[in-house]
Amino acid sequence: MTKILLSLHVLAAIVAIGPVTVAASMFPPAARRTTPADGVATAALLHRICRVYAGVGLAVPALGFATAAAMGVLGSGWLITSIALTAAAAGILVAFVLPRQEELLDRLQDEQAADHRDTVQLAMFTGIFNLLWATVTVLMIVRPGSTTGA
Repeated sequence: MTKILLSLHVLAAIVAIGPVTVAASMFPPAARRTTPADGVATAALLHRICRVYAGVGLAVPALGFATAAAMGVLGSGWLITSIALTAAAAGILVAFVLPRQEELLDRLQDEQAADHRDTVQLAMFTGIFNLLWATVTVLMIVRPGSTTGA
């Protein structure tokens, strides 16, 4: 049962978090390349992917808690650290990445060019978000100090 939950958690992380990290990373360069003549279809699609998969990503912590409970590791340091990093990543996505994407998308839809400084700042927040998720992924795989053997 534990291995099944662990497999579901890993699968949920790949399916839910992978697309949002890729789409969020692709958004700043796509916004920079968008001109009034090109339209904003690519940037709009990338933003929609980020929004949808951010919601789908809520399943990852839920499955993570179920897996941790089944493994009996709810008090482990690596898990508590992962929970804190997950909360930080979600906060950055909701507070910095998605709103800045919306602002840039509104500007592009009004046929204004994206400000280079804004796209660079968005890329920075996206990079921090991705780095936090990569760290959580490593912690979930390595599980430092874990004695469960699972």
